[in-house]
Amino acid sequence: MGHPYAIREIARQAGLSEATVDRVLNGRGGVRESTARSVHQAVADLDRQRTQVRLTGRTFMTDIVMQTPERFSTAVRMALEAELPSLSPAVLRCRFHFRETGAPDDLITTLDRIARRGSQGVILKAPDVPEVTAAVGRLVAAGIPVVTLVTDLPASGRLAYVGIDNRAAGATAGYLMGQWLGDGPGHVLTTISRGFFRGEEEREMGFRATMRTLRPARRLVEVTDSDGLDATQYDLVLAALRHDPEIRAVYSMGGGNNATLEAFDAVGRRCDVFVAHDLDHDNARLLRAGRLSAVLHHDLRQDMRTACQAVIRAHDAMPADPAPSLPSAIQVVTPYNMPPETPLTDVRTGGQG
Repeated sequence: MGHPYAIREIARQAGLSEATVDRVLNGRGGVRESTARSVHQAVADLDRQRTQVRLTGRTFMTDIVMQTPERFSTAVRMALEAELPSLSPAVLRCRFHFRETGAPDDLITTLDRIARRGSQGVILKAPDVPEVTAAVGRLVAAGIPVVTLVTDLPASGRLAYVGIDNRAAGATAGYLMGQWLGDGPGHVLTTISRGFFRGEEEREMGFRATMRTLRPARRLVEVTDSDGLDATQYDLVLAALRHDPEIRAVYSMGGGNNATLEAFDAVGRRCDVFVAHDLDHDNARLLRAGRLSAVLHHDLRQDMRTACQAVIRAHDAMPADPAPSLPSAIQVVTPYNMPPETPLTDVRTGGQG
């Protein structure tokens, strides 16, 4: 396996010992397949990151830890690596720890491993549960700044939250839904990936409050615990549609929108209004086809740049920003105002988001 990197550099990127990396690179065996994959992934990460940054200035090894559908974790990786040049002369090297689903224990194991091994910063998307909050506290106690991304952990010791005002986003969705449905009949399906993500919970609160104010008679039907994955989303939505023939609109907080529309098709019903989040590849295609009414979008590249700058400032390597930290701007995108170059159209978020 040809590469220009020292074993020490690959080991640091992979979070493994130099001896383990040496065994993998020289085909000596005695390592698990998952470990070998981590080494090869580390080399691939170094390839991408090296081509996009000038290797000058101070280097910050940062860990990106996320529980999210693959379409969003891939989007984060692309957005981050696209923004690396803007951070010059500082250099960020990033290790990625992504999972689509699972119990919090696995995520906590990852965070505790980072605390023991060391890092210059952690950018985190995780459930808002006490165990994760405690793990963030251990990272902070170890001198590692933590920035939460798109969904917050406000009770933790995190340094900053980067993302939209999720309650305002939900209220915006409620306003659009109320305007488009008017006083006509029909129920609204709300879809959430998991109830323990604060971002989605806040979206739901904003949406419900606005709908109660604007259209108090409108019934909302909730579907949750799909993890934003198409396979589980389809079954849950299909069951909801069969149980309630009056559902005619959707507010999607947690992704899986292809599957939701496939379920509508399966029962031979039309979705009159569909409001979703994030202009990913799937949503851009569905919006162009007229199957989504609007997408609440935010600039993920800007979010990643802000998160990285927060990590750099935590180490006094960048001047403090005197301006107050503001949420990311929420853009209402319809088929008629899509950006000419949709940011990260190939792989933007699917949920949470």
